[in-house]
Amino acid sequence: MKTKIEKTAVARAEEQTGIGRYLLTFGILIGMALAMVVSTASGAWSQDNRPVSFADLADRLSPAVVNITTTTTIAQATPGPTPMLPEGSPFSDMFRDFMERGQRDQDGNRPQRRSSALGSGFVISADGYIVTNNHVIESADGISIEFFDGSELDARIIGRDPRTDIALLKVDSEEPLPFVAFGDSDAAKVGDWVLAIGNPLGQGFSVSAGIVSARNRTLQGSYDDFIQTDAAINRGNSGGPLFNMDGKVIGVNTAILSPNGGSIGIGFAMSSAVVSQVVDQLLEYGETRRGWLGVRIQNVDPDMADALGLASANGAMVTDVPPGPAQDAGVQTGDVIVSFDGEPIEDTRELVRVVADTEVGRIVEVEVFRDDERIALNVEIGRLEEEVTLASAADDGDNPAANREETLFGMTVSILNDNLRQQFGLSQETKGLVVVTVDPDSDAFEKGIREGDIITEVGQSAVSTPRDMVKQVEAAEDAGRKSVLLLVRRNDQPRFVALNLSH
Repeated sequence: MKTKIEKTAVARAEEQTGIGRYLLTFGILIGMALAMVVSTASGAWSQDNRPVSFADLADRLSPAVVNITTTTTIAQATPGPTPMLPEGSPFSDMFRDFMERGQRDQDGNRPQRRSSALGSGFVISADGYIVTNNHVIESADGISIEFFDGSELDARIIGRDPRTDIALLKVDSEEPLPFVAFGDSDAAKVGDWVLAIGNPLGQGFSVSAGIVSARNRTLQGSYDDFIQTDAAINRGNSGGPLFNMDGKVIGVNTAILSPNGGSIGIGFAMSSAVVSQVVDQLLEYGETRRGWLGVRIQNVDPDMADALGLASANGAMVTDVPPGPAQDAGVQTGDVIVSFDGEPIEDTRELVRVVADTEVGRIVEVEVFRDDERIALNVEIGRLEEEVTLASAADDGDNPAANREETLFGMTVSILNDNLRQQFGLSQETKGLVVVTVDPDSDAFEKGIREGDIITEVGQSAVSTPRDMVKQVEAAEDAGRKSVLLLVRRNDQPRFVALNLSH
């Protein structure tokens, strides 16, 4: 039988347990209520962290997106011949009047017609600067900007950059214009949500959503850095913005990959990392001013790395050094550029990008790999011009006494003579060894060497006779190399090829 004290202790324990359960239940209910309040207030995200609506974002961003209409004057084509009719036919005068109608104006000039094109763009400042694609406004005589509210203004071109397909326009507005800002495209990850706004197929403002499908895509330009997305991009979306979920522009919609001309979920937007720098230069100078190193380069493959003694297939191999900043600093053909301004270089694409982004006139340390050692060179960066004339290779000399052939790596090489120059269309200034035949099953053929190619260096040493080539191959074998490096020219375009010594 429990005592009074024991009963009281049990009652207190039961009372405390009940209170604890009540507080726990109350806390859960409060938490659920708060979650519902937060969810209702945002109205944007589901429980599994997916957006359920882009409405608020689209409403906020659309006023800064514009439709662009361009007009171009085109002369009408010369008409075809008048149908031949029997002389005196009652229809001859009618056909003559019909064919000549509209062919000339009263001054005898052929009339012109106006063509129009549609695209998209976006405002980046309250005073009316607008970004779009260069191909949207190229060759345009007139540019009209339509805003989200239906108002229209004429625009003029501030500057354009065909290399990245970016153009900067300007409109004059009495009132400040809504605008958007660039975001950090380098922070975008594959799988992130993105929003595209533009004027697809001339249908007016339209919004499409998707994800970042891939990063750092290259289409055909040296400065390409495209974001691939499955957000619907169609004709007319060109020049429009690609937004992240913070409402920042991380790309300019530029191209699609499609067999039928419509969206199949493979669209490309030039990254804001590229666009923002181009826009800054167009704003300041009205043109781009890219850095220029003055070298021809190619990627390093594993066979080349082995032939050179590199630990890994990284860097940019120098295939030619015309007169310019690199030549002045002592860069040589055959060097591998492994770092630029203290940053390691992975491949040619990275080198092109960092050099282009470097201020003209700045002195930069360029580290090259040469003869099994790293050499630091100071290069004063020049300015890349649209047309750069490359000098031809240095005269390697000739040796008439060594006029014979050798067969190595499944290809026959010969010293140049008049017959071979005529056979392969080579000039008298061409020096080196000419490839006469190539076995289709050889490593040389697989690496792209063909009849008529000129070999100017083997093992990074100039060759003028087949015997020179044999000596360099033997030297590579004695050094324990698995490959030997050849400098091959075709149509005066140089490239390095590493051939496997075991083949």
